[in-house]
Amino acid sequence: MTNTQSRPSEVPVGQQTRGVEMKPKLIICANTSWNLANFRSGLIRSLIEDEFDVIALAPFDSYSGRVAALGCRFIRLDFDGHGKNIFAEISLFLRLFKVLKEEKPCLFLGFTIKPNVYGSFAARMCGVPVINNIAGLGIASSSTSLLSRATRILYRWTLRKSAMVFFQNWDDRRLFVDLKIVESQKTDILPGSGVDLQKFRGGQRQVTELADPTIFLFVGRLIWEKGVGEFVEAARLSKASGASMKFELLGSVDEKNPKSVRKDDVDRWVSEGIVEYRGDTDDVRPFMEAADCVVLPSYYGEGTPRTLLEAAALSRPIITTNWSGCRDVVDEGVSGYLCHPRDARDLFAKCVMFHKLSGDRRANMGRAGRRKVEREYDEAIVIRRYKRAILNIRGA
Repeated sequence: MTNTQSRPSEVPVGQQTRGVEMKPKLIICANTSWNLANFRSGLIRSLIEDEFDVIALAPFDSYSGRVAALGCRFIRLDFDGHGKNIFAEISLFLRLFKVLKEEKPCLFLGFTIKPNVYGSFAARMCGVPVINNIAGLGIASSSTSLLSRATRILYRWTLRKSAMVFFQNWDDRRLFVDLKIVESQKTDILPGSGVDLQKFRGGQRQVTELADPTIFLFVGRLIWEKGVGEFVEAARLSKASGASMKFELLGSVDEKNPKSVRKDDVDRWVSEGIVEYRGDTDDVRPFMEAADCVVLPSYYGEGTPRTLLEAAALSRPIITTNWSGCRDVVDEGVSGYLCHPRDARDLFAKCVMFHKLSGDRRANMGRAGRRKVEREYDEAIVIRRYKRAILNIRGA
């Protein structure tokens, strides 16, 4: 989750070999190295094992070395994922075009908005087939804003020639097909980015004995649309009620993002005794295992939240919103609860319901969540779908 910048000299991203030229070359691009290292490392390793020469394009950050260490070639492509400067956007497109023209890959795999939009257009101009991954709509999920409409226009312009467009939930796919942004026969559904079931093993701590207090843990970037405000208000209601419940925040504050919670806000909540702030971490497992329930009251344009998959894989019950992408991960009343979006009182009511459950009932919820991710959200499913799409596109 940490995304701290390091100096280029500190990470040996330039020391990768150029690979065997006889291998088919494939480019994978995202808005951060952090994204590739955390969400796409399994796919990258598997493609390399299949004898692809994989090139990773992303801005330089402290995770760039980890991407290169997977065995791929890392090419630094700096850009601001939130920037709107027209000259910077044109420059990004031209840099993508230059890399594609020079490397001549057999495929371009795009993740996140700007690589999907500009990368797809540049690839089309170079005659390179494209596989896109729409991991939640973000600003494109809004029907009213000018930026939302502009984003949809760009998607329609660039995705219509893609060989395959993967979505992470049915709601997003339906919207894109209904708006005629992409043809339905060129789409498929993935179970999010999947979860590594070996790394996230359920059952290390079964909640069979009731803890006092009951710990509710929010995990994710601290942006308002992830439901941070509702989580804090539910904690405030809990404190006023005198219930033996504790609310914890785990995640990064991004002062550059206008939608982010500010550190001053977090400090104020902590000083008021409403929540505890656990900071940021690269390994959420010990924090999730110490919690009784993982909460994500998001109304963001989610694909399938990785936080919820990891929590369920660790046999943690979940409370999340009845919202696109979020609701798919939870079987209501079986592996967790769904609450209304933007409704702190309903969130608090669901927390109270969980708080009153017996230890055995909580443990059964956790086991049900684990079984669900084993059936539906294994990272291996995602990798198989990508490999099948690649084989179909290459005519192998």
